[in-house]
Amino acid sequence: MLKAKIFVQLKASVLDPQGKAVTNSLHNLGFGGVVDTRISKYIEILFDSADEAEVRTQVDKICDSLLANPNTETYHYQLEAQE
Repeated sequence: MLKAKIFVQLKASVLDPQGKAVTNSLHNLGFGGVVDTRISKYIEILFDSADEAEVRTQVDKICDSLLANPNTETYHYQLEAQE
């Protein structure tokens, strides 16, 4: 079995109002050294397959069709073997 650890992030050119709100809150809490905050999504998917090429193909299709908006987001992932 393989586990995909997927990270979906807004593209650098896209405004992140949630991240801005977190940055402002951190400043209010005394963390004035924080310059910027970006909010991302982290998803884990467990596959009943040990075929890395097959799982990579499936993860790319899943991300492209459901998890990431190609207009505003990018994604990357890593695969881990599971016992």
